Amino acid sequence: MADVAVRFSGVSKRFGTVHALNGVSFSIPKGEVVALLGPNGAGKSTSVSLMLGLREPDAGAVEIFGGRAEQAVRTGRVGAMLQSSGLPPGLQARELIDFVRGLYPRPTGLDELLQASGCAEFASRPVERLSGGQVQRLRFAMAIAGNPELLFLDEPTTGFDVDTRRRFWASIHTFAASGRTVLFATHYLEEADAIADRIIVMQKGRIVADGSAASIKAGGGGRIVTFHSPDPDRSRLGALDGVTKVDIQGDLVRLVSSDSDATVRAAVVGGMPFRGLEIGGADLEEAFLALVNTEEAAG
Repeated sequence: MADVAVRFSGVSKRFGTVHALNGVSFSIPKGEVVALLGPNGAGKSTSVSLMLGLREPDAGAVEIFGGRAEQAVRTGRVGAMLQSSGLPPGLQARELIDFVRGLYPRPTGLDELLQASGCAEFASRPVERLSGGQVQRLRFAMAIAGNPELLFLDEPTTGFDVDTRRRFWASIHTFAASGRTVLFATHYLEEADAIADRIIVMQKGRIVADGSAASIKAGGGGRIVTFHSPDPDRSRLGALDGVTKVDIQGDLVRLVSSDSDATVRAAVVGGMPFRGLEIGGADLEEAFLALVNTEEAAG
């Protein structure tokens, strides 16, 4: 228990007739970087609201560092960067960050915050004059102002360019390297693949996958068969053994297959012309879609 940051034990939550969470159980050790994935309505937001002490479960228990979530938040052990949080106008970025620091018993130093969040370059600018990416960096500074041990990030890199996104995740790695825990929700699946130690996939209030990116890709998306073929026929390609999805771009064919050996064998036996054959594992997007679609079909 001493090494666990978050624990869900048989957690259920309803909103009217909607079962937002249905007997969810998982634990997150201290120092882990975890991505929470799922389509809209999967239960991600409800899970985070329970972890932040904003709601109570109808059944089961939610523990943060072995105690109640609201207590962990109140003492500054938990920070959150929420996508839709508003900012008061008329204040400089530096002033707002310093104000938020004053709300916590052991805040991060102001200069350290400005550097770690990338806010130093616009610290004297009024918040209403910040760009979308700058607002996100300001929200990040506010989230870590209390020097939290557990940090929640909701779509943190929305509005970031490629370089800013890279620097942001570098700062998150530095933050987590000291033994602190990060849980983030994102629609950028490549971020989850590259950044997270572990990925939890939710659908219809349940956990449908929980593991490393490599294990989820291996178990959820089949294999990818790519090759070049003159005038490819979508119907013929889709009828090959094992094929579950066909993507054609010019003469480049990309097939998702549950049995890549059978797919290639069928193409050869059928006399289909091709060159540049490559077979590889599915990417995280393919695995994610396979998981949520399977759950959707199961009802």
